[in-house]
Amino acid sequence: MSEKNVLVLVGSLRAASTNRQLAEAAVELAPEGASFALYEGHHALPLYNEDVDVEGELPESVVAYRAAIAGADAVLVVTPEHNGTIPANLKNAIDWSSRPYGSSSISSKPVAVIGTAFAQYGGVWAQDEARKAYGIAGANVLDTTVLAVPNSVVRFAELHPKDDAEITEQLSAFIAEFVAKLDGAAAASEDSAAA
Repeated sequence: MSEKNVLVLVGSLRAASTNRQLAEAAVELAPEGASFALYEGHHALPLYNEDVDVEGELPESVVAYRAAIAGADAVLVVTPEHNGTIPANLKNAIDWSSRPYGSSSISSKPVAVIGTAFAQYGGVWAQDEARKAYGIAGANVLDTTVLAVPNSVVRFAELHPKDDAEITEQLSAFIAEFVAKLDGAAAASEDSAAA
């Protein structure tokens, strides 16, 4: 199998976000045969407006974002929970990746969602909402591969997730399962193409 390129999107725009730190830890823990890369440009996407979504007239931020999604083998989303749901910037990124209808960059793309939140359940509502939105957008949502870390503000007050032994163990297990599913999806795709 060839190396899998995974685009990592962080739902929080805050520089010191615990979700950004969790994403950084995921990038560092990527196993051999997989490359995880943080995407920094989705904060620059304008609010989705079909009047702006015109081929040949797209903002550069949209062109770059859609190309990054299209060029990745999969997408890993790391999101906080804002008022019980996903952050507005993440919903906007999903909307931009879902177009043009029928030939979008996210269509059939494997997507997994993880995250951390201050609440006791680790942001599972936001993760569920993100999976739902990506599924409706046409992504291949890997919903059995999950990780929700509760009490983020307290847990990571003085410790980066990459330095938390329990978190690195859980994150490593998640990443191994995620990458194995990507290998399985690629093999299934090759088999169906050969048939």
